[in-house]
Amino acid sequence: MMQVAPSILSADFGILNEEVKAICDGGCDLVHVDVMDGHFVPNLTIGPVVVKSVAKASSKPLDIHLMVENNTFFVDLFAPLNPKYISFHIEEEKHPHRLIQKIRDLGISPAITLNPHTPPETIEFLLEDLDMVLLMSVNPGFGGQKFIPHVLERAKRLKALIEKRNPSCLIEVDGGVNDKNIEQLKDAGVDIVVAGSYVYGSDDYGQAIKSLQI
Repeated sequence: MMQVAPSILSADFGILNEEVKAICDGGCDLVHVDVMDGHFVPNLTIGPVVVKSVAKASSKPLDIHLMVENNTFFVDLFAPLNPKYISFHIEEEKHPHRLIQKIRDLGISPAITLNPHTPPETIEFLLEDLDMVLLMSVNPGFGGQKFIPHVLERAKRLKALIEKRNPSCLIEVDGGVNDKNIEQLKDAGVDIVVAGSYVYGSDDYGQAIKSLQI
């Protein structure tokens, strides 16, 4: 069954703890946390103090997506919160294998994120060391964007590489996910979807989450 990781980027930050508890009660599999530094992407989000509160409110594991410069610095900031995954952008990292090993040594599952223009083949020789690859289906930085359809082809290409290199590695897709494209994503080999505005923009978080768990 497809796993669902609602992004708190689309939550009401005035009642953030309640919003986190609501998606957990609604049956989500992970809580997706977007960390942006205003440099790698043109937006600022939240730091470890806020995410510590999120972790306390959450009954599900955290999935932390770093959209930052100086990945190692941010890994050290967020590792004490014991997330399940930390993902970083390959476009920003000069020494990805070293950072993957650092994340794993901290007891966290390492993941790499690819922007919409980055070919999956870029990370073929890193796949054996990864637990997950996150494919962006929008340009990173802001929620509520329209799904970029060619992520489906990229997911299929990535799936073929994973089956050859590391069949246990999962594929996650983030951006514009909804009940209209979830079947196509599953058919393309995707294991986890990040859904922000689709879940938090609905009247029933639990029903929105369940509609993606196919």
